[in-house]
Amino acid sequence: MKKFFFPGLLSLLIFSCSVSKRLPANDVPINGLKYIGQYEVPLNMQFKGTTVGGLSGIDYDPKTDQYYLICDDRSDINPARFYTASIKIVSSGITNVQFLNVTTLLRKDGSPFPPSKKDKAHSADPEALRYDPKTNEMIWTSEGERIVKGDTALQDPSITMMHTNGRYIDTFPLPAQMHMNTFDIGLRKNSTFEGLAFADNFKTMYISVEEPLFQDGPHASLQPADVFTRIIKYDMASHRPGAQYAYPLEPVAHPAKPEGEFMINGIPDIMSVGKNKLLVIERSFSTGIQACTIRVYLTDLSRASDISGLVSLIEQRFKQPVEKKLLLNMDDLGIYIDNIEGVTFGPTLPNGHRTMIFVSDNNFDKKQKTQFLLIEVL
Repeated sequence: MKKFFFPGLLSLLIFSCSVSKRLPANDVPINGLKYIGQYEVPLNMQFKGTTVGGLSGIDYDPKTDQYYLICDDRSDINPARFYTASIKIVSSGITNVQFLNVTTLLRKDGSPFPPSKKDKAHSADPEALRYDPKTNEMIWTSEGERIVKGDTALQDPSITMMHTNGRYIDTFPLPAQMHMNTFDIGLRKNSTFEGLAFADNFKTMYISVEEPLFQDGPHASLQPADVFTRIIKYDMASHRPGAQYAYPLEPVAHPAKPEGEFMINGIPDIMSVGKNKLLVIERSFSTGIQACTIRVYLTDLSRASDISGLVSLIEQRFKQPVEKKLLLNMDDLGIYIDNIEGVTFGPTLPNGHRTMIFVSDNNFDKKQKTQFLLIEVL
C-alpha cells in the first residue's frame, strides 16, 4: 500500500476521515476491484410525487459532488425521468443516499413521453445516462420497442442529447445495422442500447448493445461459444457513428429453473477507463435464481477489428474481437447481488485510490433491491 505524507497533523486528520471529490484521470492502471460496502434504498420510496426504483444508469459530477440516476420506468408509474442525488461516502462504505431532485425527460416538442401501456411505439425505455461537464449537457439512451406478434410496434432505439432540465437538444443517427425490423434481422427486443461511455476527454462516445444482433448469432447460452455483441464508437464533434467492435460474451452463469425458461447474459453498462479501454459489465440472469451474476471486465479496443462494414458476424469474417480481462466476479463477494445496470467513478478515498459505484435496477419488484455498491479501485 502506498504511504502518503502531509505537511501537518491537521491535514492528516482531515484526509484520514474524508474522501476527495476530485475525479482522477481515467487512464490509471486498474489491477483489481475491492468491495467496500453497500447501501439499499427502500422499496417504492416516494420522492416529489414519484416512485424511486428502476435505476438503470448512474453518473457522477465531482464539481457538485452529485450523482445523476436514470430511471427505466416507461412512464407507466410516473413520467420518464432521471434523479439527482447525493451519496455520502466514507472509507468504510456508503452511509446515505439522499435524493435531491427529479427531472422529466422531454420529447422534441417539449412534452413528456406517453406511457408504454397506451403508446408502445412512442414511449421511452431509458437505460443509460452520462453527463458532459464541458457542455453542461447530458446524453441518454432508450431501448426502443419490438413487438411483431399481435399489435405490431416498431420503435428504433435512440441516443438523445438534452439539457440538464430535461429539454431535448438533438438525437444521434444510428448505424445501418441498428434498427428494429419485423424480420429476424437487426436488434432484438429489450436488448439494445444499455451502455454509454464518454472517452478521450468527451470527444468520443461509446454505445454498447446488450445482446447480439439477430444476424450476428444466437443469445449466450450455458455452453462456451463464439457469441459477439457490438460496441459502437461515435465522434462527438460530428455526432456520427464510426467504428464498431465485436465484444465476446461469456456463457450464462446458471441454468434456468425449470429448464427451458428465460436466461440471458449481456452488457448493461460500460465506462471509459483510459485510451481505448472500457470497463464492461456483464450481467447473467436465469429464471428461478433471484440473484444475478455480475462480472466486470477491463477491455482493450486498440487491436480490435472495425466491424462497422459487416452486416453479419456469422457470414462475414473479422480478425480480432475486443480483448478482455476479468477484474471481478461479484459471485465471489459472498453477498446477494441484484440486477446491476449502472456504474460510475466516484470520489477518491483517503489512500488515493479511486472508487466506483454500481447501482441496481429493482424493476419496481418487491422481490428485488435497489442496491448501491461501493468498490475500491486497486
